[in-house]
Amino acid sequence: MNMEFVDRATEQEKLRSLLSKKEPVFAIVRGRRRVGKSTLIKRILTGDDIYFEADRTDTATQMSNLSYVISHRFSGFGDAWYKDWRALLTALNYRVTEKLTLCLDEFPYLAESDPSLPSVIQTLLDSGELRFNIILCGSSQTMMYNLTHDEASPLYGRKEADFNIGPIRLPYLQEALGLSAEATIENYAVWGGIPRYWKLRKESLSLKDAIKDHILSPFGALYEEPQHLFRDDLKDIVKTATIMTIIGGGATRLKEIASKCNEPATNLSRPLAKLIDLGYLEKDIPFGVSAKDSKKSLYRIADPLLSFHYKFVSANRSFLELGRTALIENLIDVELPDRCGYWWERLCRDAVTGNTINGITYGEARRWWGQVLVDGKYKDVEIDVVAESLDKKHILVGECKWTAGENGRLLTNEIRKIADVLPFTANRQVDIVLFTKTLPEEDMGNSILPDKVIEMNY
Repeated sequence: MNMEFVDRATEQEKLRSLLSKKEPVFAIVRGRRRVGKSTLIKRILTGDDIYFEADRTDTATQMSNLSYVISHRFSGFGDAWYKDWRALLTALNYRVTEKLTLCLDEFPYLAESDPSLPSVIQTLLDSGELRFNIILCGSSQTMMYNLTHDEASPLYGRKEADFNIGPIRLPYLQEALGLSAEATIENYAVWGGIPRYWKLRKESLSLKDAIKDHILSPFGALYEEPQHLFRDDLKDIVKTATIMTIIGGGATRLKEIASKCNEPATNLSRPLAKLIDLGYLEKDIPFGVSAKDSKKSLYRIADPLLSFHYKFVSANRSFLELGRTALIENLIDVELPDRCGYWWERLCRDAVTGNTINGITYGEARRWWGQVLVDGKYKDVEIDVVAESLDKKHILVGECKWTAGENGRLLTNEIRKIADVLPFTANRQVDIVLFTKTLPEEDMGNSILPDKVIEMNY
């Protein structure tokens, strides 16, 4: 079943504008695998442009394959033998009479096979005689970033534009799959913002079927997904999988993760930082606490599908390999509401960040946890959403509920009692907001439902 291409309007507009310039341009398109980089580029290119997707073969084979593709645009191009990349690209430049675009997708495979290729492209760019646009695209986030940001790279400082393609925003999941607001949140908690996953979901009649067919089945497209993602950027996949499995299993503090890895915490700083840079992990830092305060930080998996995998697939692979999925499906049925609740909180914080609610514009929203004195007793509390207004006069304190039948008046009063004794609410106007799955009983007019959260995530 085909899925409509959604979002990326800004990227399409900027890329089209860039390629239409009179002078040839050089652009980088990067981002994690499955995020839709190639699809975006293909929508921009015309029939006169040249698109080539590389693979892990030797240089001679890669050059032969590219020559064959070019021959569809310039007859006979593939009949010649080119001794190296310089000869091939120079020959192409000679044949071009009207500006076109050459896209080299999966560029890291080409550079891995022949490390001199970036220097060849540099020479073309610096010659002043280039007649075509060049787009380099790849899923190795580290290499694609270093191509133009590392001072030691031949292509450093030469890009016209750098498109870092991230996950698609929540509202477009609803548009792509034609779901209700509630079902959109439930599906996001499994598939996140990756369009390739959405396409697989759309091929199934239900969320449950899609999970069974694509994630739990050893023959499913996403059964080995973490390994496919990690091999682009990480040398020690075993250590990476160990860390992700531990965090996915519920260990979130550095000391606890290190203990389960049987390593000193200092040994984990680099791999954890790398996983954060790649967007696979994130630090959960309480509101009002500096990001440098590592004692308060919690580590969490940042991608819903990876989080789902390390919770339900990694720990149960023995059952799944034997085809005994019923046990795991029952476990998912029980735990999926809580998983939806976790990602609902994330989406609510995203909805608040930078948005205006009741005329007040708020900055970054975070969680907060700690001890407060309530009714004469110290109590451990967690606040789902906390954000300060840009004018610093208001503090939004929010509670997220992914359950039905809440009482708005009772819940608001309960949160108000806690909010009044939080360490950062003194001399501020405290605005209590409830983010609820359904409209609560005795609604106080301060409830925000899934359809509004989706709208605020545009």
